Amino acid sequence: MGQGTGPAYRLSNADQLELQQRVRAGETHAAAAIAVGCSAKAVQRLLEKTGGVKSRTKPQSALRLSLPEREEISRGLLAGDSCRVIAVRLGRSPSTVTREVAAGGARVQYRAWRAEAKAQRRARRPKRSKLVACPRLRAEVERGLTRLWSPQQIVARLVRDFPDDPEMRVSHETIYQSLFVQGRGALRRELTRCLRSGRAQRRPHGRVPGTGQLKGMVLISERPADVEDRAVPGHWEGDLIVGKQSRSAIGTLVERQTRYVMLVNLQHGRLAGDVKDALITAITRLPAHLRRSLTWDRGKEMGEHVPFTVATGVQVYFCDPRSPWQRATSENSNGLLRQYFPKGTDLSGYTQAQLDAVAAELNGRPRQTLDWQTPSEAFARVVAMTA
Repeated sequence: MGQGTGPAYRLSNADQLELQQRVRAGETHAAAAIAVGCSAKAVQRLLEKTGGVKSRTKPQSALRLSLPEREEISRGLLAGDSCRVIAVRLGRSPSTVTREVAAGGARVQYRAWRAEAKAQRRARRPKRSKLVACPRLRAEVERGLTRLWSPQQIVARLVRDFPDDPEMRVSHETIYQSLFVQGRGALRRELTRCLRSGRAQRRPHGRVPGTGQLKGMVLISERPADVEDRAVPGHWEGDLIVGKQSRSAIGTLVERQTRYVMLVNLQHGRLAGDVKDALITAITRLPAHLRRSLTWDRGKEMGEHVPFTVATGVQVYFCDPRSPWQRATSENSNGLLRQYFPKGTDLSGYTQAQLDAVAAELNGRPRQTLDWQTPSEAFARVVAMTA
């Protein structure tokens, strides 16, 4: 076992491997620490050293032995079983088990964790990081991060901006590894603050949605089919980003087809009447053919949805309880906007001009769902086609 109060490097290799497996499976740091016999702080130090929960970009080949299979081999050897008997239990060829045991130091010395670590080392390519080898590529990646683009957006945009330059190619996993893992830091460590999560390591995460109650709602099940398939522009999703101690808020509107974002100043408050007036002002600035419907959650800020519809002609549809996935476009956009307005921020001091500047920057990010166009480009094309 590892040392209960010592740092991560005092944990045995077997303990480190087990901790990483448990955290990747979704266990809390405390639960994993209890199972292994160390402190939660030791788990945290280990994850800081290794960049958190490692991401497997593609599944391991079925031809390769897995860690559970190596553990079964280790138990079988300790019990005195032959390689052939172990192979039958695993459904493997006897020669596969024989080679594995020989590579792991023969019967007496074989240990599952040691064999797994050795297999991972063999699988690595002894290749210098492209971000170290190519300063021009590194500069482009850093420029994208400072513009708050995700690694995947950066990678896709490199293909579009440098179509004939194979040197300007890198995987998003390489970018993450350069940011997260000590010893592979081709990129400046402080650039982790530019990531959407703001974290310097991977970790499992969950989400618990909230709900509200309203009367007289038109449910999302009654929404026309052309809204669902995004075939027609002008259908919007809306929500509020709430500030420090729930005393301030910003309204968000996202066009479903183009992912174009508008931010609404709620300087007068976020009661139903305030939200109604602010949304009317924002929506009526749009051409008539680009204001067809609005989908919202069940928050009480939309208590005056009927007067809003009368004033704008925009029908409001409400999601089912505990169903944030029905407003996936809005949920995703709110996550992006939290980079500009972190939780706990006082939002009352932002002017509409400042909100418009944030929206313009967000609308200038390339999106995979738009074939790496920006929302601004997609929205301009829609306006030109329907004008």
